[in-house]
Amino acid sequence: MNIRRVPFDHPDAVKLNDEVQAEYAVRYGDEGDVTPLAPAMFEPPLGLYLIAYDEWGRPVATGGWRCQDENDEGYSDGDAEIKRMYVIPEARGNGLARRVLAALEDDARAAGRTRMVLETGAKQPEAIALYTSSGYDPCRKFGHYRFDDLSACFAKPLRQDDRPA
Repeated sequence: MNIRRVPFDHPDAVKLNDEVQAEYAVRYGDEGDVTPLAPAMFEPPLGLYLIAYDEWGRPVATGGWRCQDENDEGYSDGDAEIKRMYVIPEARGNGLARRVLAALEDDARAAGRTRMVLETGAKQPEAIALYTSSGYDPCRKFGHYRFDDLSACFAKPLRQDDRPA
């Protein structure tokens, strides 16, 4: 497995984003995640976008983070928001999402971010299981879908001294 940093608008990123959007449409019966995103949001030091490639060079998993600070959508200063975590169906169950998640956390921590946050949906129980088993706790809703009943938000401190006792 090879995890590489790529631009958010890289052809492999676009391909995987199209796949995750199609999956959202099936699960939620709508057009997918319409959160406004731009490639510049994932350029270091403001963020990072990763793709995991299998041994044949096929893109099989993706994820990114972007800086967020206190604003009217409910973010807090120092937040790093996870976006577009996805593993293609035939590669699931091999720990790829956990590896991408750990790499994103490490990078956000190195960039000085203090808390990793994410929004997922109630119809994605496998995502919720990944995040809760990785130390994420439910938190106050934020972001584009903060008023949606199916939205579920989670957070994890990135610094040891910010963890609850």
